[in-house]
Amino acid sequence: MTRIARLIFAEDGEQDEADRQTASLAGLAVALLLVAVGLFLIRTLHEKTAVEDCLLAGSRNCDAVLTAIR
Repeated sequence: MTRIARLIFAEDGEQDEADRQTASLAGLAVALLLVAVGLFLIRTLHEKTAVEDCLLAGSRNCDAVLTAIR
């Protein structure tokens, strides 16, 4: 191989590695976003369930339950 051909192949390998790192970071960002959205949904559903349980039990002051959760 000539020297120029070796330089071209070396640059291609470096670019491929950079592309893999970018794709990995994008995947990590998506995974973290999904975890954050999931935690938000879990908290919201928990609050709504507690208030619904309070209302179904016949209580009238269910605001106290909601403030106790937060």
